[in-house]
Amino acid sequence: MAGGAVAIVLGRAGSKGVPGKNTRSIAGKPCAVWTIEHAQQTPGIGLVVVSTDSDELKSLAHSMGVHVVDRPDELAGDTATVDDAARHAMESIADSHPWSTDPLLPALILYANVPVRPADLSERALQLLRDSGCDSVQSYEQVCKHHPWWMVRLDDESGTLSPWEGDVLNHGVFRRQDLPAAYLPDGGAIALTRRSLMLEIADVQEGPHAFFGKDRRGIVSPSGTVIDIDEEADLVRAEILLGGGISAHR
Repeated sequence: MAGGAVAIVLGRAGSKGVPGKNTRSIAGKPCAVWTIEHAQQTPGIGLVVVSTDSDELKSLAHSMGVHVVDRPDELAGDTATVDDAARHAMESIADSHPWSTDPLLPALILYANVPVRPADLSERALQLLRDSGCDSVQSYEQVCKHHPWWMVRLDDESGTLSPWEGDVLNHGVFRRQDLPAAYLPDGGAIALTRRSLMLEIADVQEGPHAFFGKDRRGIVSPSGTVIDIDEEADLVRAEILLGGGISAHR
């Protein structure tokens, strides 16, 4: 449906941690298929675009009826940034989908290597983007035992510990329930306006996160409901959840 949000699924061929992870089979489907299906099933999505340099992923995407953008080599290496790849994809569809050039167009960035995410996660992110008029919405998971207050510095030679910040180890807190709420991006979804993605918002501080704009907001994913495939163990966790071994409260 023309005029809806554009979902950009990013999946490059190369990966050092888990080779070929975007097309690895998880619960009977290639990893990226779970993300493409999520985009197709999210209300309000007008176009699903897969940006990749992987021939196998291109073939999969074509078979699912989505728009495919050939990602150039310079945007597919280890140093390529998410926003550069997403901008390239957005620019590539401008001629064939003129409505996608609207500066306020909602865009949704999804990683092909995230097979597990709540079914309504992207819908919630897009809704907050629209309702608030903000520049971007990112999904977060609440940090528990890996809380920043419990981080330390450790001297490699002596083994001496010192606080990561401040003067008191663990900020003097030793019970998890006494820690203030802290959140970490989980990779589940990024919703943002086209003008934010295209770096068209004035007075935004330069840097790798400039594409989030000025008014940046977040939504929370229940703990354990987003799995980003970064190591082999993540494949096992995803297989268990998607294969019906245990409930992910999705």
